Amino acid sequence: MYQEEVIKQPPFLQEGDKVALISPAYWIDEIVLQQATEIIKSWGLVPVIGKNTNKKDVEAYAGTAKDRAEDLRWALEDDDIKAIICSRGGYGAIHLLNRIPLALYNQHPKWLVGHGDITILLSALNAASIMSIHGPMALQIAGGLQFYSNQLRDLLFGIVPKYEIPGNKNNHPGRTTGHLVGGNLSSFSALAGTRYHISPEHNIILFIEEVEESLHDIDRLFYMLRLQGDLERVTGIILGEFFAVRYDLQYDSVEEMLSKHIQDPKIPVCCGFPAGSNSCIPLIMGAPVELDVTPDNTTLTFQMSGEQHYYWIDKSEKQLLK
Repeated sequence: MYQEEVIKQPPFLQEGDKVALISPAYWIDEIVLQQATEIIKSWGLVPVIGKNTNKKDVEAYAGTAKDRAEDLRWALEDDDIKAIICSRGGYGAIHLLNRIPLALYNQHPKWLVGHGDITILLSALNAASIMSIHGPMALQIAGGLQFYSNQLRDLLFGIVPKYEIPGNKNNHPGRTTGHLVGGNLSSFSALAGTRYHISPEHNIILFIEEVEESLHDIDRLFYMLRLQGDLERVTGIILGEFFAVRYDLQYDSVEEMLSKHIQDPKIPVCCGFPAGSNSCIPLIMGAPVELDVTPDNTTLTFQMSGEQHYYWIDKSEKQLLK
């Protein structure tokens, strides 16, 4: 009988630990990186910037694919580095996949943090049976998003969040468990059917968000997941932020459109979860979670070791309450 492989939880950090800042995708101004390092220092950590981070290739990427992969490999293999925070997304993380063996992530389990295009690397870690963090990067840390940055700091030090948000008219009520996977839809769907998705033996709760895409693009990307069979093992769905979407189809919302894909009424669906390119609350990808969706609210609980901390988040009232 098959025994499901455990998704490893990297060690939490302690004061004085080193944290690598790298740029696996687009280039970022060195001033922003320096601002982020000062904030990370205030957390009691020691930030170390990858040597190739300040390079630029074709006026877009933070160096060539070889440069960026070299920094990621360094951050993984250096056992003095206890976590990796990406500087920003954009595009380019996919260039690194065939340059970093999946076994390397497993041999050096450590937290890797990012969102957007960095979904590519978060998924690679999950495929290697290592948890990762969908959360704020150096760009957001330096940009003054203090609430989200403090949540990331707390999580890195072992304070595991439990989130509750208000209900949404497009929700499908229900309660389920599974491993949380996903992130940016464009990035995640690009990996559909590849070895960079979490093992097919795992039931999954799918989280997706998107920015600056049209409705028909989002529809096509979601169909890619359906055609690859990913939705067959989905036990729950979390729809995050869909920012700056172009409404080129006659739907009132992304949630209304995507609900047509969800043919099983027993699958709970949470709409309007405040995570994406603007709201960067940390999510632990690959972690076993419980999703409880009711007409009044949604609760997401991470079933893993660490001190649990409850957060009520109500974006409609512009409140972020700890």
